[in-house]
Amino acid sequence: MSSKSDTSTDIHPDRVRVLHEPEDHGETPPEGADYVLYVMEGAMRATHNHALEYAVQRANALDLRLLVLYPLVGDTFGAYRRQKHFMLQGVAEIKPALLKRGVRFAVIKGGMAETTRDFANQAGLVVLDRGYLREHKAWRDDVAETVDVAVHEVEGNVVVPVATASEKREHAARTIRKKIMSRLDTFCVGLKATTLKKDSTSLSVDGEIELTEQTLDGVLDGLNLDDSVPPVPLFKGGQAEGRRVFRAFLKEKFSNYSEHRNQPQTSDVSHMSKYLHFGNVSPIWLVREARASGVGGEDLDDFIEELVVRRELPHNFVEYDEHYDSYDGIPEFAKKTLAEHKRDEREHVYTRQQLEDAETHDDYWNAAQRELVHTGYMHNYMRMYWGKKIIEWTNTPQYAFETTLYLNNKYFLDGRDPNSYAGVSWCYGTHDRGWTERAIFGKVRYMNAAGLERKAKPKEYVKKVDALVEAVS
Repeated sequence: MSSKSDTSTDIHPDRVRVLHEPEDHGETPPEGADYVLYVMEGAMRATHNHALEYAVQRANALDLRLLVLYPLVGDTFGAYRRQKHFMLQGVAEIKPALLKRGVRFAVIKGGMAETTRDFANQAGLVVLDRGYLREHKAWRDDVAETVDVAVHEVEGNVVVPVATASEKREHAARTIRKKIMSRLDTFCVGLKATTLKKDSTSLSVDGEIELTEQTLDGVLDGLNLDDSVPPVPLFKGGQAEGRRVFRAFLKEKFSNYSEHRNQPQTSDVSHMSKYLHFGNVSPIWLVREARASGVGGEDLDDFIEELVVRRELPHNFVEYDEHYDSYDGIPEFAKKTLAEHKRDEREHVYTRQQLEDAETHDDYWNAAQRELVHTGYMHNYMRMYWGKKIIEWTNTPQYAFETTLYLNNKYFLDGRDPNSYAGVSWCYGTHDRGWTERAIFGKVRYMNAAGLERKAKPKEYVKKVDALVEAVS
């Protein structure tokens, strides 16, 4: 489907960052090195993976084999069984795909940093894919500070590397759009697979966990997971499924994207956020497939705006603002105006449990919360309305923020993500401007049911959610 004319094995140098380099590092591997080690976390896919291809190329240059590991952590930064199940569905398909390339892949139970340190003892180089959240950065920094071999980090889950796009915190899409779009074609280059010269499939890996579709539930049972949020049958993880879902979108729904993307009663969306969150698909691959689909005009322009500009603005946010997941991270104007209206009378006030159980007076909001709880997904337009109403229906804006973040991280398949953190913070003024002052919200943007009814068909959305919940229950 994509044009092959602008594909390459080359990896742009801006995608590679040296986290640690010993003084004696060179083109000759350290004595006793048996392989290049790639520890996979953010890019869980077997193709269109810059970190993987970089690791193959470095293994060839050092005349070493390649070992790819996925450390299986039980309590992964607060993940529930729902998110872990979706993620491991994708991990399970990587081993057979890499086996065909002569690459050894293994799942190992253990912490990310600890596992990397253990296997770095026999490595000539450690390759990591890029992490953006503080937990991801922390373990990578830990590795860089404690191993004796070179550690390189490769960024392939955004189109334009974050530091290349901007060296500072950007305030809105309008301030970062030109910086990204002017570099789009430079970085939106297809990635060809590099052949590994030394087959590594015979490498012995102690403690390997056999992860397949058949063993998945048993592996999950052996982890320290919160089982209160079960997996959802509506979506399946993995690169193959992500590609299938996207190609169906291009064929059946893309031509309606611009008209319907803010119409929650429809289903004309790509559903790629969850696959991007787990690194099952490359955003570069998505752009190229969309461009090659034959659909153009506003549909293509709006899709690229959402996929590239609007998605990579949140990556800038979490990179340059350490308070990205707290009330401290919202703009000063928002803190001031929300504080001034903190004691405004609220017609409805709900407990966190009532919100979680979708027990409000608002049928539209309840439908959005039910969609989230039962499917792990919520239409993006309703996601905005959902977050805004939590501000209106809780005692303080600080508690509202904490509640929104709690529900976001607990139920969304794509929770705990730069985009979802930015989405929560957007409800409180981040990446937005001041609006007409009103009760409770002050100058922070307001949304109401009447606005939903003017712009969309929320009653039909409620019916759609009712059918979805019945189907998955």
